[in-house]
Amino acid sequence: MRYLVWALRLIVFIVVLMFALKNTNPVAVNFYNDYVVHDVPLIVVMLITFVVGAIFGLLLTVPASMRRRREAQRLRRELDRVQAAVNGQQAPADVAPETIAPMSPL
Repeated sequence: MRYLVWALRLIVFIVVLMFALKNTNPVAVNFYNDYVVHDVPLIVVMLITFVVGAIFGLLLTVPASMRRRREAQRLRRELDRVQAAVNGQQAPADVAPETIAPMSPL
């Protein structure tokens, strides 16, 4: 399966490379406020657009990734507490006793 994935990646890379090499004509890039950059190779414009899109895509995944990491840490701590209770061990030192068994009123 690993070889199939690498073969597909190689094919996609070759197709994209051939497409890029066929599009090297100079173009004018128009920005806001009538600012124009002339004679920029189209391959550079496509590369910059791809990189900016990839960065934005990665930035959109960061909050969900951090949320999943915090949830996994919370579940690991809870699992450790449950295993300690099942094994008859004392609760870990970083957890206050009131969180495991509430204190009874006097």
